[in-house]
This record gives sequence, C-alpha cells and structure tokens, in this order.
Amino acid sequence: MINGPILVTERLILRPPAAEDFEAFAAFSSDEEMTRFIGGVMQRGAAWRAWATLAGAWHLRGFSMFSVVLRESGDWIGRIGPWEPEGWPDKEIGWGIAPEYAGKGYACEAAVACMDYAFDLLGWEKVIHTIDPENIASIKLAERLGSTNKGPTQLPPPLHEFRVDSYEQTREEWQENRKQFKGG
Repeated sequence: MINGPILVTERLILRPPAAEDFEAFAAFSSDEEMTRFIGGVMQRGAAWRAWATLAGAWHLRGFSMFSVVLRESGDWIGRIGPWEPEGWPDKEIGWGIAPEYAGKGYACEAAVACMDYAFDLLGWEKVIHTIDPENIASIKLAERLGSTNKGPTQLPPPLHEFRVDSYEQTREEWQENRKQFKGG
C-alpha cells in the first residue's frame, strides 16, 4: 500500500516507501561505501527502523523521502526527497543512490523533481542539503542544482558529531536555477 504522491520523471518513479522496497534498502544500508556519509552501516534491524521512520514521516509530516524506482525495470535504486526530522537544521532535500546506479544522472533527475515538489506543492521557501565536506559527489550535485555552501551546520543527536555543511537555495533562486534542466 502506498500512501502519498507519485512523481514520474523520464526514467524514474518516485513514490513513498513500500514494504517491497525493504530488501533493497537493507542491502543499501549494509554497504560501507554507500553509508559512509549518511550515518554508517546499519544492521538489518536498524535498517528496518530507519525504513519505518521514512515511511512514518509521510503520516506525521505529510512528506518524506521517496523510494526511487527505475521505470523500465521496477528496481529500487535509492531514496531521495524532502526530509525534516525533529531538530533538523531546516527543510532538506536529501539523497542516496545505490552505488551500482551512481554516475548515471538518476540522483540529479530525482532531485530536480523533489525540488519542484518541495517548492511548488509543499510551499517551502528554502531548501537545504546537509553534506559532509568530503562527500564530493553530493557536493557536485548540490552545486549543479544551484545550491551554495553556507558553511557548517549542526545535526541533532545522535548525528551531532558528523561534520556537515549546509548547501542552500531559496524558492526564487530555484526558479532561476531550474531553467538549466530540461523542461525548466
């Protein structure tokens, strides 16, 4: 059962997390390289709780990260979308694509759809991306979207010891930056 919006892009379907996505998410969460910048490897039970948190945020907040699914195959390839748990520095569009799907433009394609969703449908005035200063791939994506580094920010416990910078842009900036993408 899927409770929430479904976004469709040229190659992707973005939809709220579903039970059938969990096996792929558990594998994603157990990959050391994949999780290096998003809290570290999770054992299966912890991955289940994280998955339930993403799904539950749809009910509690009215938004959360989407499952990213390839239209062609139905494969789950990551999670991307609006995110603002309790104590978060601001409303974020965050992302994570499984390593075997990285470098193919999927994260950018999904992030553009999520930026549109956050500004146009959720009515956000600003979006941030919290990124470890060593996460070059995420920094490049944030910059490609037009977000700029506003410096260090603090995540809430238990993530408070992670170094992250806040990349940001306003609704007005996105309206201009959006033009660089097909259909903008």
